[in-house]
Amino acid sequence: MIQAVNIHKYYNDLHVLKGVNLQIQKGEIVSIVGASGAGKTTLLQILGTLDKPANQEGTSLIIDSEDVISIKDRALSHFRNQRLGFIFQFHQLLPEFTALENVCIPAFIANKPKNEAEKEAKRLLEYLGLGHRIGHKPGELSGGEQQRVAVARALINNPAVIYADEPSGNLDTASAENLHKLFFKLRDELGQTFVIVTHNEELADMADRKLVMSDGNIIS
Repeated sequence: MIQAVNIHKYYNDLHVLKGVNLQIQKGEIVSIVGASGAGKTTLLQILGTLDKPANQEGTSLIIDSEDVISIKDRALSHFRNQRLGFIFQFHQLLPEFTALENVCIPAFIANKPKNEAEKEAKRLLEYLGLGHRIGHKPGELSGGEQQRVAVARALINNPAVIYADEPSGNLDTASAENLHKLFFKLRDELGQTFVIVTHNEELADMADRKLVMSDGNIIS
């Protein structure tokens, strides 16, 4: 599903990623851990095509059989919308929109018909136990409910991979545990692939593989 070779990243003189290599299979849940400043989020952003690696000889990044480094910006935006899903620590829901409307946004960006997008959004919200909260706005939802809406939004276009950056970092213990169980339910029932950056050791240890980063590279 993902094959990254010799991934470097510089910010001016700061060498943030130092030749990272990794391979992730379809249906695998992989956690990425490490101290602050190890390069975890930078790597996740590059794997999610939100940022680009340095132009180095031998660097390649294949996601869902697509060479994303060679794709032009417009086509890359389309690829990201159609094939990748994102969950962040802060749910990033639009406060003026209902749960249903927030989930539909990526589908609308993909130019899917309104009735088709809403039907799929309702199905996902019901699947995630939020069928009774479809018409509620984020301010009317608990933290755990908001994050489940964000999960539904990430799933709406049936992505090949979901990237999660500290997804339970802003949740209480019970909500975090429920979210972690949800990821494995999605993997088991839908074959979903997850790449998760986290400081939560429990979530990291639950993953199929835990990658430890230090000083810009994967050390174990």
